[in-house]
Amino acid sequence: MPPAAASVARVSVTDAQIAELLEAVGAEDVVLAEPAMEAYRFDWARTPAGMPRAVVRARRAEQVQAAVRWAARHGIPVVPRGAGSGLAGGSAAIDGGLTISLDRMTEVRIDAATRTAIAEPGALNVDVKKAAAAHGLSYPPDPSSFEICSIGGNVATNAGGLCCVKYGVTSDYVLGLDVVLADGRLITLGGQRVKDVAGLSLTKLFVGSEGTLGIVTRVVLRLVPAPPPPATLVALFPTVRAAAETVVTIGGELRPSLVEFMDGRAINITEDFLGMGLDREAGAMLVIQCDAPGPARGAEIARVEALCEAAGATEVYATDDSEEGEAFLVARRSFFPATERLGALLIEDVGVPVPRLPELLDGVADIARRHDTDIPVVAHAGDGNTHPNLIYDPKDPAARERAEAAFADIMALAISLGGTITGEHGVGRTKRAALPDQLGSDVMSLNVAIKHALDPQGLLNPGAAF
Repeated sequence: MPPAAASVARVSVTDAQIAELLEAVGAEDVVLAEPAMEAYRFDWARTPAGMPRAVVRARRAEQVQAAVRWAARHGIPVVPRGAGSGLAGGSAAIDGGLTISLDRMTEVRIDAATRTAIAEPGALNVDVKKAAAAHGLSYPPDPSSFEICSIGGNVATNAGGLCCVKYGVTSDYVLGLDVVLADGRLITLGGQRVKDVAGLSLTKLFVGSEGTLGIVTRVVLRLVPAPPPPATLVALFPTVRAAAETVVTIGGELRPSLVEFMDGRAINITEDFLGMGLDREAGAMLVIQCDAPGPARGAEIARVEALCEAAGATEVYATDDSEEGEAFLVARRSFFPATERLGALLIEDVGVPVPRLPELLDGVADIARRHDTDIPVVAHAGDGNTHPNLIYDPKDPAARERAEAAFADIMALAISLGGTITGEHGVGRTKRAALPDQLGSDVMSLNVAIKHALDPQGLLNPGAAF
């Protein structure tokens, strides 16, 4: 994995140039002191990062434009930043560069007539959900970090989450964007209309571009009627393979709203953290929800229960109680903070076609053995998106070397199974070395050509993605 700080040479910014930035943006919204900028260097992945020369904490799109124009005039690299909850090093600061933080741009407005939310990039996913719910509407994408991740970051990485198996990912809900381009122009793409095929699909181009093509300053999100409360089922299995094969079977017959997986090691790590009575002896656990309307919900969850029992589940428990069901999801959502206490982490989010899920999980277990590395796995199993977490002692160089080798092998395994190196976290800086292996030379060159066309100086988030 290339270190983030080494991907771009340090630039030199003069005091006169800084004075120009302060005048353009407003001195009260620029951070220059290194101790204060420390909080803007890293995202959750904690990849190596430089110390920026300045951080702009924008409150308006015009300030983003002014900062980008300043950077373009002086050849200063720019790193856009949301809530800092990213897991691939996508917002790691560049030494001597400019970081533009959008965390103050938090407005959310609901238009119930068009079933849309108009949100600024710093608004948290949970705030959009709450605002929509007040109108009887729902914004479905729900990353595990939905309480702390921002809509701008979700758009930048095309974030998914627990319910994408039925409801899709961020790009399925983005109707429009305001984007500041590399030269400082502010463009508006799409809008509150449901259907629009005029011109190229540029809105989709920017979703998932990780801040390398432009900086999003406003998002128009599609909302849907709030689904009924789900029924929840928890099934314990003696082996990972049995649980994975059950996921494939269920997906071939039904469409649950959520299918989450935890292997035995992940269960134990989470139980150590929460102490909620999870079964430490289980080889794997599935948490499944169904939210079909009316009697169909009960029929679906009953069928899921039958399929789990037929597959050899050692225990199956179903409930219609929404609070009880949410408690099991708390266990799943708590896995990442639980692992943080154990050492340094390399976090994967490889995905494969659902029928290849058993092979992927078997392969990850083999890689863990070969590299003598602790790799607990959780997964949005219903859509084949897995999260192997590689845990190692940061004080042991050999342990880190083994973990990095395992990290690369897991990505290669996913590609060999017709999968992807990233299902929802983005390529960032941690996975950019593997991107050409997945895309191939022709598609990789097309990506680079688009980047060059929109950012000819290469100043927008250099070192991220490609």
